Amino acid sequence: MHSEADSHGPVKLLVTYDPQSSMYTREPLPDDGSDAATDGANARVTVAAGFGSPADDATVKRIDLNDALIAHPQAAFVMRAAGDGMRGAGIDSGDVLLVDRALQPVHGNVVVAAVDGEMLCRRLWNQDALMKLQAAHPDFGDIVITEGVEFELWGVVTHVIKQLIG
Repeated sequence: MHSEADSHGPVKLLVTYDPQSSMYTREPLPDDGSDAATDGANARVTVAAGFGSPADDATVKRIDLNDALIAHPQAAFVMRAAGDGMRGAGIDSGDVLLVDRALQPVHGNVVVAAVDGEMLCRRLWNQDALMKLQAAHPDFGDIVITEGVEFELWGVVTHVIKQLIG
């Protein structure tokens, strides 16, 4: 469902209440700068109508999170973040990370990697023949990837899902 509010801001509506029928009617109001008017016993007010009527809900296409968040379904996985190492990047302990193994990691991406057998979520720094993993918290130092370090990139973090209640 598309409304004018999607591309032109809120639509102003003339909402009229009829006390005899206990019904509200609404019609678009010309954008002439007026926000309210009265007409005899009926009060008229304008309201933003960006989301439409709840009764129209049945015609709205539901968002499938798989389609919306996962570009490469065969190469994607989720994992839960643990620790404070990426707090400065907005990743808190307990957040769910969506990781895409099909993406080629580039400098600046947040990645999941195994370093000496430990799974880490860090920002990839890869320039001038130097690769390191950087935390987004001052209490955690950089991990420089050198010869002899057991290192495997598992994928690029594409989305972070946070729980806001509970």
